[in-house]
Amino acid sequence: MLKIALPNKGRLADEVRTTLSDAGLDVRSASERSLTASLGDEFAALFVRAEDIPSLVADGAADAGITGWDLVLESGRALEQLLDLGFGRCRLAVAMRRAEGDAPQPQLEEIPDGARIATKFPRQAEAFFAARGRTIRTVHLSGAAEVAPHLGIADVIVDLVSTGSTLRVNGLTEVATIVESSARLVSRPRASLDDVAARSLGDLARALESVVRARGQRYLMANAPRESLDAVRAILPGISGPTVIDVTSDRGPMVAVHAVVAQSAVYRTIARLQEAGCSGILVTRIERLTP
Repeated sequence: MLKIALPNKGRLADEVRTTLSDAGLDVRSASERSLTASLGDEFAALFVRAEDIPSLVADGAADAGITGWDLVLESGRALEQLLDLGFGRCRLAVAMRRAEGDAPQPQLEEIPDGARIATKFPRQAEAFFAARGRTIRTVHLSGAAEVAPHLGIADVIVDLVSTGSTLRVNGLTEVATIVESSARLVSRPRASLDDVAARSLGDLARALESVVRARGQRYLMANAPRESLDAVRAILPGISGPTVIDVTSDRGPMVAVHAVVAQSAVYRTIARLQEAGCSGILVTRIERLTP
């Protein structure tokens, strides 16, 4: 049974569990505080800190793991990305104190050689500035890096940013993005895995990908006059065009059309279908989608 390392707490942990459940891999544990659980019939889950997952996978304590890409890069371990799960999106950014009034806002180029930078991502911070010909002095802070410039601990920070609201509240402004991050399914390089493990992890990645693809999509069905089919095809392009099925109707020649549409487009799509003479329109959620 393959072992999958999963975050043990936080928003990322909740989203990981939901995604696994949607893929048919319910987490079954003896209690909420259990460190291990069954994950379907082929996998066992290990609940650990998100920052420990890259090392556990690289050292073979787990066969694969789900964690933030920023943590994978910071670990410096040789891991292979199997799937970008798309949630937990954020960016590792360089930020400085915001200028007051009408003064020009600070720029990355103004950070001097030898600047003190507060971060819990020293590997990526040092590599970023080294690539630009500058050395820095990192000040390790495990949290609340945004207060460092105000306390005189550091001149600049390198930290994860989602909306940027925390930076603004603390009088800071972003001057560069080091890397874009999100939750990723990772493993040791597949060339180092045996055939059984590689096949099982490939199946896991495809199952999770089908869930990711389904998010934000809806399945739409409608009855359409055959004479309006060209117009309906233009409205419902779907993945490879709508599926069209002949139906029996006392309203004359009719077809049933089925298509996948973006959730954000459902409202407008229904209105356009009604204008084309469609009826019996039904929209439903999609749990998994494999093109």
